[in-house]
Amino acid sequence: MTDTPARLLNLLSLLQTPREWPGSELAERLEVSPRTIRRDIDRLRDLGYPVEATKGAVGGYRLVAGAAMPPLLLDDEEAVAIAVGLRAGAGHAIEGIEEASVRALAKLEQVLPSRLRHRVSTLQAATIPLTRGDGARIDPHTLTAIAGAATGQERLRFGYRAGDGTETKRQVEPYRLVSTGRRWYLVAYDIGREDWRTFRVDRVSEPFATGSRFVPRELPTGSATELLGHTMSRQPAHNLDVTFEAPAGFVSARLPDTLGAPEATGEGTCRLRARSTDSLEWVALRLALVDCEFMVHGPPPLVQYVTDLGARLVRATSVR
Repeated sequence: MTDTPARLLNLLSLLQTPREWPGSELAERLEVSPRTIRRDIDRLRDLGYPVEATKGAVGGYRLVAGAAMPPLLLDDEEAVAIAVGLRAGAGHAIEGIEEASVRALAKLEQVLPSRLRHRVSTLQAATIPLTRGDGARIDPHTLTAIAGAATGQERLRFGYRAGDGTETKRQVEPYRLVSTGRRWYLVAYDIGREDWRTFRVDRVSEPFATGSRFVPRELPTGSATELLGHTMSRQPAHNLDVTFEAPAGFVSARLPDTLGAPEATGEGTCRLRARSTDSLEWVALRLALVDCEFMVHGPPPLVQYVTDLGARLVRATSVR
C-alpha cells in the first residue's frame, strides 16, 4: 500500500480496536515493512493521536486515552448503530444529554453516505419506542437541520404553525436549540419581525439552511435558556387544583415533572396544586393517563374541558 494518507487511515482504524497490535502484524496487514509502520506511528503521534508502544517479544502498539477526543473511524455497522442511538437520545431525551445528542447527530449525518442514511431512516421508521408520551414527536432530520444551521451560522427558512393553527413562512438567524425535557424550542432572531423569537420545533416544517452566513447577535438576556423562560412566563398560566384517589407516589410517577408533585392528603389520596402554561387539552389528557379516579377543582375552563371530554368519550362508546 503506497498511498500514505490511505495507509494512515487504515492503520488508525486498526489501532482503534481495543487490542494491542504487534508491529509485524500491522506490517503484514498493510503490506509494508515494519520500518514503514514505525514511521507511520510517528506521523500519527505528530497529529495528536496517543499511540503507546510496548517492548518485548509480545509487545506492540495500541491507541490509548489522551487529553482530547481524536476523530473516530467507524465501519458501516458502527456508524448506523451510533446514528440510531443518537436519534433515540435526541427524540426521547435523557436529562443533560439531549442537546449534545443533536449536535453529535448533526455532525454524523452530515458525512454519512446516502446508503447509510437510508438504513438509519428505515430502522428508525420500523422502531416504536416505549415512552411516557410527555411531548410531541419530532423528526430527527428537523433537529439536525436546525442544529447544523445554528452551528454553521447560516440563515434558516422554515414553515411554522402557531398555536391557533396559523401557517407562516419564517426566515431566522438560529441561535440555539433548547430542550425542556418534554419539548424542543428554537431560539432565533426573526428577520421579518426584527426581533428575537422562540419556536416550538414540533411546529416547524421543511427547515432549509439558505447558505447565507450571519454574525450572531447579542441576546437581550444572558442565555437562550433565560430568553425561553422569559417568553414562556408571558404565556397564559393556569392554576391547577386536582384531587386523586391514589397515593402521591403513584400519581407523581405518572405525571410529567413540569406539573409538579402532588401532596398526600390522607391514606390513599393526594392533591395537586400547580401552575402550568400548558394547554388545557394536554393537561386533561395527562390527568386521564394517571389511571385512577380524580376530581378537577379548577381552573373552571379545565373543569369544563374535562366534562366535555368525558361526555364525548361516553358517546363514543354508546350503542347506536
